[in-house]
Amino acid sequence: MTDTDRRTSRLLPPAGAPRNLAFAQLANSVGDGAFIVTSALFFTRVVGLSTAQVGLGLTIAWLVGFLTGVPLGNLADRKGPRGVAILLALSTSASVASFLFVRSFPLFVIAAVAYASSQTGLTAARQALLAGLVEPAERTRIRAFVQSTTNAGLAVGAAMGGVALRFDTAPAYLTVFAIDAASFLVAAALIHRVPAVTAVTVRVAGEPRLAVLRDRPYAVLALLNAVMLMFMPLLSLVAPLWIVERTNAPGWVVASLLIINTIGVTLFQVRIARSVTDLRTATRSVRFAGVAMLAACGVFTLSALGLAPAGAAAVLAVAAALLTLGEMKLASGAWEISFGLAPADKQGQYQGFFGTGPAVARMLGPALLTTLVLGWGPVGWIVVGALFLGTSCATGPAVRWAARTRSAGPVVQPSLVEECAA
Repeated sequence: MTDTDRRTSRLLPPAGAPRNLAFAQLANSVGDGAFIVTSALFFTRVVGLSTAQVGLGLTIAWLVGFLTGVPLGNLADRKGPRGVAILLALSTSASVASFLFVRSFPLFVIAAVAYASSQTGLTAARQALLAGLVEPAERTRIRAFVQSTTNAGLAVGAAMGGVALRFDTAPAYLTVFAIDAASFLVAAALIHRVPAVTAVTVRVAGEPRLAVLRDRPYAVLALLNAVMLMFMPLLSLVAPLWIVERTNAPGWVVASLLIINTIGVTLFQVRIARSVTDLRTATRSVRFAGVAMLAACGVFTLSALGLAPAGAAAVLAVAAALLTLGEMKLASGAWEISFGLAPADKQGQYQGFFGTGPAVARMLGPALLTTLVLGWGPVGWIVVGALFLGTSCATGPAVRWAARTRSAGPVVQPSLVEECAA
């Protein structure tokens, strides 16, 4: 292997299906990044909605998306994850494209529901596709590559959205949304290039159609993961408000914290995921995440001690780095847990259920965290950190409980043994 090959292997997943899946995620994450940055102003200035209507419409949309994750994941199991992923990528593209023409609140809600449902189902189908194509021992590593490319794509998309915000015109916003719609067409084409995974067409007599809804240990783990994922609003919502209201740090620090997070995940997620190879190491990784998040919350409290602007900025940068480390350790452990405890023939519905964590965190996290941190100050940060640590410590017993309840199911041989070794 040449030096160039070694550098490529560190930056990119193995050639073949893993790389196509990563590039598909890269394509639509570029669109997602642009969408996240520009959507609020697009919906108010171009579509003509009030901020209250936008908030209500998106809340309804993501609630429906939360409810449709498991059924769409089950559809991926029964019809084959590749075909379902392609259809959901196309439907996501169509729903984003519809925003270009929607100019009323009812039609906005319909389009937003289609977008959120398609996105949630697409995530479940892609996870099931990865599980069906990659050896179990390689899934977390390949998923880390996908996450790394996701963050890189979000950064590129956010930059594109920033250009649209700079022009602040209807044509600029419309162009960004057209690019977003096109990105999902590219993702669909890349997913079409990977091998198909055999659909599970035979059901065990007496088994419920959505078995994951009766799997209590897995449900507890999904809930614990959702609590841990409440770290997401910390950098995007809580920290900016904290910086403005409680610290002497300059305003540009808000953007720098997000940059630290994006670059950190892009560069180090794959390396950190290497230590996770089974449920035991996954549990340890999640517990480490809780410690790192508690430490980050503790450092955030120091930024309010009347430090000079430069000192406050440095403290906040350290806090962001610790939180990013916790994010990467949590993700590595959660991927292994979600894959390893899901029956081989039900990866779609199980990934759909586990994947509801971000939706729950986004719905409940902002209100809870802003109340604790901005209302209680430094004590609130410590309470939040203790919540993360306690939840991470509870994950170990829950994993052992779930492992004891697993029964020997059908063995599904991954389709990508040769390509993973490439």
